[in-house]
Amino acid sequence: MTYEEKLSKIRSQMKADNVEAYIIPSADPHISEYLPKHYQCIPFASGFTGSAGTLVITQDFAGLWTDFRYFEQAAEQLHNSGFELVKQKVQHAPEYIQWLKNKLDKGAIVATDEKLLSVLLGDLLTQQLSLKGISLQHKDYLSSIWDNRPALPADNAFLISEEHAGQSVSSKLTAVRAELSNYGAEYHLVSSLDDIAWLFNIRGKDVSFNPVVLSFALINQDHAKLFIHPGKLTEDEKVNLLKSGAEVLPYEEIEDALKLIPEQSSVFIDPKRNCFAYAKLIPASVQIIKEINPSTHLKAVKNEVELTNTREAMRKDGVALTRFFKWLEENIGKIKITERSAATRLTQYRAEQEGYIGDSFNTISAYRAHGALPHYAPTEESDAEIKAESLFLVDSGGQYFYGTTDVTRTIPVGETTEQERTDYTLVLKGMIEGCKVQFPKGTCGYQIDAVTRKPLWEHAINYGHGTGHGVGYLLNVHEGPQVLNPTPTAIPVELGMITSVEPGIYRPGKHGIRIENLVNTIRAESNEFNEFYAFEALTIAPINTTIVVKELLEQSQIDWLNAYHALVLERLSPALNEEERQWLQNATKAI
Repeated sequence: MTYEEKLSKIRSQMKADNVEAYIIPSADPHISEYLPKHYQCIPFASGFTGSAGTLVITQDFAGLWTDFRYFEQAAEQLHNSGFELVKQKVQHAPEYIQWLKNKLDKGAIVATDEKLLSVLLGDLLTQQLSLKGISLQHKDYLSSIWDNRPALPADNAFLISEEHAGQSVSSKLTAVRAELSNYGAEYHLVSSLDDIAWLFNIRGKDVSFNPVVLSFALINQDHAKLFIHPGKLTEDEKVNLLKSGAEVLPYEEIEDALKLIPEQSSVFIDPKRNCFAYAKLIPASVQIIKEINPSTHLKAVKNEVELTNTREAMRKDGVALTRFFKWLEENIGKIKITERSAATRLTQYRAEQEGYIGDSFNTISAYRAHGALPHYAPTEESDAEIKAESLFLVDSGGQYFYGTTDVTRTIPVGETTEQERTDYTLVLKGMIEGCKVQFPKGTCGYQIDAVTRKPLWEHAINYGHGTGHGVGYLLNVHEGPQVLNPTPTAIPVELGMITSVEPGIYRPGKHGIRIENLVNTIRAESNEFNEFYAFEALTIAPINTTIVVKELLEQSQIDWLNAYHALVLERLSPALNEEERQWLQNATKAI
């Protein structure tokens, strides 16, 4: 069935139900960023494979709303699909709501699968559409036309021991319950898969790149219920969870459990990370408290076991990256290397490391102009040969027992232009500023975002994505609640949080440059002004200095870079052979 035929079938169902607009979000009932194949609705309906977007269908128009990261990709993938690209002005903003209000008349019906809407978005849609007299209804127009729809994943899950998690399940439940008491909440619904994975020390393979398990949890002060597909855990693992205070029940029983929450009680839900349909199952007399999951904050602050293991994962990752960079340098222009073959080679070097599980996201392997697409992923059609000129950007990461990595390096692979060298140096300058910043306790991500952007702003240059995101522990490579972006989110960057610092410059049709390290928040000093924090470098991998315009760097930035490279050489050398050590010594020499 072609995409246009699918669109026609959706419109036929809409017409039969007098529905004037149908919304298809990129989500699942857990409001995940990365989706199991069963819930990859936008690729099924339109062919667009980006991780952020919303389809809106009427009888005379079908559009994909997405942000600048995907404009070129969307334009290519939507060709002959019946869908048009609608360019969002603000990342993640539901700008299609205003479009619907402008287009539809009073009394119109808008439909969507409410299992794919967050509570926050469901509330917003209901409120905004009602201002125009438009109603929102629950409809699923995809299941009936989706032949051979992938089943929900059935792979086994596994439990992490307290020794490797650094904290027991029972102590995590106790910490969550203490937070619930502070809000006066008697029950707590958890749908977000990484929160559940952390809370119950459970990992799995239900979603590509993210070691999570499809599950829900319902917690009160006396009991915790984990709803998961039968067979994913062994009987011994179920017994171990029960001893920790968690009863394992079938995945589908979450709906009945929500309906049975006692009347007049209270339930705590995260409006961004629970689905609208399930929130509507809660009895009307139950008070709903809407705040960020307590586990989201608790999970973000890594304990000493998690930090120690993450440092080791970073060291292994650095060994793999060093071997990859050496291989690339020695073979570019001598053998045919493409974006895809380079990404495959990097994965092979990671796979040689003890404890490697898989990549933590789809590698961004981008040569020349492809680097200007922040979320570019090479396909069979777009796979470019990497030649001995210009720049090659590689953004990649690995999942290890135990730790998650995410690192970006931009590599000159031959002759470069003056603009490329200047842009590269400015990005490096911003990345160093973000990594070496010292800041008072209570500082939020948007403040560090501005510090990182300042070297680029001084040259009237900016980038459209955030400067950084949290990273999990053998978990999602994108983790909250902290985020380094211009939005004034009042969430401080706390001790033990792992965060990326990744400024960039993107010149469409020319090149893209991004340099990224992961950092851990540590104590710096305390005085009469405040307690001050700083960042510990977690990523251990060389940063190319061959095209750095040294005159653009301040002495403090040069000092940081030289000290960082001394650390890289010290940490990685014991795991390398003599030839690799000599290569790394040259790559990390002081400038």
